Amino acid sequence: MTPAMSVVDLRCRYGSSEALRDISFEVHVGDYLGIVGPNGSGKSTLIRAVLGLVPVEQGSIELFGTNLPAFRTWRRIGYLPQRLKYADPHFPGTVDEIVRLGLLAGKKFPKMSSRADDEAVARTMEFMGISGIRRQPVGELSGGQQQRVLLARALVGGPDLLILDEPATALDPETRGNFYSLLSDLNRKQHTTIILVTHDTWSIGQYATRFLYLDKKVVFDGTFGAFCQSGEMTEFFGEYAQHQICHRHHGEKRGADGTR
Repeated sequence: MTPAMSVVDLRCRYGSSEALRDISFEVHVGDYLGIVGPNGSGKSTLIRAVLGLVPVEQGSIELFGTNLPAFRTWRRIGYLPQRLKYADPHFPGTVDEIVRLGLLAGKKFPKMSSRADDEAVARTMEFMGISGIRRQPVGELSGGQQQRVLLARALVGGPDLLILDEPATALDPETRGNFYSLLSDLNRKQHTTIILVTHDTWSIGQYATRFLYLDKKVVFDGTFGAFCQSGEMTEFFGEYAQHQICHRHHGEKRGADGTR
């Protein structure tokens, strides 16, 4: 099966500063991939390169078997950016209007709404639990509600791949947990392929099915079980941090040789 995404030998720079080097990995259809790493590790640069927002010095990126850039391929992506744009309480857009923005990329001029658009918006807002606030100005909502609105905007066009860049940074712990659970439901029940970028290595193991640890290069790429049992990763992170990241070792103890 053609991967949803294939990155080969990717290298990016900002001026004379190397942001990414020799990055290679694949995302398969149905994956829930967490991309984690410290600040300055190149996580957001990688996503911006995939979206065509930063130049690629070397290497290639394919989405669904098509080399980028390719407008029709980008239309298959739903994207939730890092920062909230609608936190200003005076921002005039309503929930309904913001969600509808997610349908514009697939339209030719003149960009007119159709009955099918109305149905897609209603269906998505119902799924996200925001139908009751559809007429409310988005700037008046809580951070968690705003993130649900932005996620609905990313989902309304029925993307094959959902990319989220630090989506829970501004959320309190309870709201963040609910948001991550919602993403897990999207992956399991809607079969949406997800790439989640986060610095939160302490909780990603509860939600994603595999992860990539990035620090300008690929430090690890694989399942949480493989990570948890890796002696190399024990040396890199230390045993306590290693198990906090994998989050799948509770009630188990490792022997001196790394076995359980």
